[in-house]
Amino acid sequence: MRGAKIKLIIGLGNPGKKYAHNRHNIGFRCLNRLARLHSIQVKKHQCRSQTGTGKIAGVEVLLAKPKTFVNLSGEAVASLMRKHKIPVNDLIVIYDDLDLPLGKLRLRPNGSAGGHKGINSIISALGSEDFPRIKVGIGRPITEDGTAITDEEAIVNYVLSDFTPREEAAIKPAIATVAEAVHCILAEDVVAAMNKFN
Repeated sequence: MRGAKIKLIIGLGNPGKKYAHNRHNIGFRCLNRLARLHSIQVKKHQCRSQTGTGKIAGVEVLLAKPKTFVNLSGEAVASLMRKHKIPVNDLIVIYDDLDLPLGKLRLRPNGSAGGHKGINSIISALGSEDFPRIKVGIGRPITEDGTAITDEEAIVNYVLSDFTPREEAAIKPAIATVAEAVHCILAEDVVAAMNKFN
């Protein structure tokens, strides 16, 4: 694998059963679906990540779930990229976004962290923000009168809580669409995927 052209696909989340269905773990869930769809076993442990290799759309991929916790994701991602000699533009990151409505996707070829600490960690570790990413909307918590909550502690509690059954009904189709978007990026390119899925 090491000498081949390979794409690194990262799903962000926190390790451990208690976090498995949290809003913050949508990246892990998307990666799990990708792995199931393409019969990739994500069981190997390397570079502080759980990984698996295979092919999607005829392209060699390394799927990875960092085990560093979201806010330190950059340590694992940078280590994997060094080990497998993967350039920054061959990285795709899937993660949750508070500023997008629940279940909405937004693909970007590059850009700032937008307040996401996991993405900030990756940008800092790589010294670059020039990597494609797929954001999955989880919506912001709101008060009873419909005002968005901005209190830091309330937001942390929100992202580290599970989706409600109603929210889960919107998230499951989004997870399926992320798998389609990844396939499109690999089969065509990120611009084609943006035109189709944004």
